[in-house]
Amino acid sequence: MRAAVASCALLALAARASAAPASDPLARGIDRILDRPAFAAAFWGIEVRGLTSGRLLYARNAEKSFRPASTLKLVTTAAALDLFGPDARLSTTVETTGRLDARGRILGDVCLVGRGDPNLSGRFASDNVVAAFEELADALRAAGVRRIEGRVVGHEGAFTGDRRGSDWGWEDLTWSYGAEVSALSFNDNTVELKLAPGERALDPVLLEASPRSSYYSVASTAATTSAGAKRDLTLVRDPGSNRIRIMGTLPIGETWEGRVALEDPARYAATVFVEVLEAKGIRVTGPVATSSDSRPPESRVLAAHESPTLAEMLKVVNKESQNLHAEMLLRLLGQRTRGEGSVAAGHEAVQAFLARLGVAADWGLEDGSGLSRSDLVSPRGLVALLAAMARHPLAAPFRESLAVMGVDGTLKNRLKGTPAEGRIQAKTGTLHLVNALAGYVTRPAGEPLVFSIVVNNHTVPGREAVAAIDEISELLVSR
Repeated sequence: MRAAVASCALLALAARASAAPASDPLARGIDRILDRPAFAAAFWGIEVRGLTSGRLLYARNAEKSFRPASTLKLVTTAAALDLFGPDARLSTTVETTGRLDARGRILGDVCLVGRGDPNLSGRFASDNVVAAFEELADALRAAGVRRIEGRVVGHEGAFTGDRRGSDWGWEDLTWSYGAEVSALSFNDNTVELKLAPGERALDPVLLEASPRSSYYSVASTAATTSAGAKRDLTLVRDPGSNRIRIMGTLPIGETWEGRVALEDPARYAATVFVEVLEAKGIRVTGPVATSSDSRPPESRVLAAHESPTLAEMLKVVNKESQNLHAEMLLRLLGQRTRGEGSVAAGHEAVQAFLARLGVAADWGLEDGSGLSRSDLVSPRGLVALLAAMARHPLAAPFRESLAVMGVDGTLKNRLKGTPAEGRIQAKTGTLHLVNALAGYVTRPAGEPLVFSIVVNNHTVPGREAVAAIDEISELLVSR
């Protein structure tokens, strides 16, 4: 869907507005927070406006460029919603050019074809991680398939280019938030690990891994220590390897869990799919392979799985701040508009979308999630985007994708029990030395607000920067 959105007076105001008078109570309150000695080295960028009037209520460095962290997801998700519409779905198919004979044998390779569905997981399937693959396997059995005389090929040709974003930190790549990007992605391209202590000190730590698969291995030498001792765990996954090593100690009474990224997502998906096929009684004689080649025109679909709607996908991206999904959406934008599922083509689509909305965006964009340390966005530009989306025909699903203060997503545990609870819908952003929040404020009385708050290069612990942003948020609700 490509909705026509008229330029509005609010956007025109952005270029010529100045900060609110220093005598204004809101301005004085925000200034007192930003001017604390603890933030002397920090670089703050803020803009606050009335949503209906466009009146500027506060600005500091609003036109400057900042690392936005995950508030960049607002840009990617807005562009995706505008282009595809809230009801769009993505299909993952099982295809072959081989013949199905009377004995139930497919004589040839079978392809598991990914088209960018980010939710081939248990997220929408009662935590059954392999539910989509079981659905496909059941459809094959219903069609009479009992044996595949060939390979199962994980096909990821819908996306091109690097699997990781420009200027992602090497320390990101072990964990789920730095997972590789592929058009065929399964379980967020991760394995979930859970550790629990044994019954007594020196007992081996108990380990659970999901999904179970031969694709990766986990070796643990971690031991249980007495209650009250300091937890000291180390997890290592060497680059290029899917062998995970866990070392250290875990005290009685504590647990640990984390999601570890795995290499080569399409091969991971195809491997787990073969394991599901075998469990369902469909024998596969050939090895697992991957491909990005064009599918031959004679390839026919044997089974298909449909994704949740885009509206539901965006809630995952914005409420949970899911990096992989945002990166997949960026490449889908490029594929739809430029015929190329690449980062560069996705950014071309984003820039065209912003220009059509009338949002001045002289930004530096390196990825779609905000994980890159080279992304640069201005608070003024984000406010202009948010204001334009408030007037967009799809304003409701966009706003519903945002976390609600004190209620859900990344804001679930912030400002609970305060007047701000339930009154702010926003996107958070967190990187090393970066914290941000941008979204909408519904006040008990007075005009609703649109805002962007970001701080770069602070030297205080991140929790102190977040606390300052929350103080400003409370002021926006009450003033």
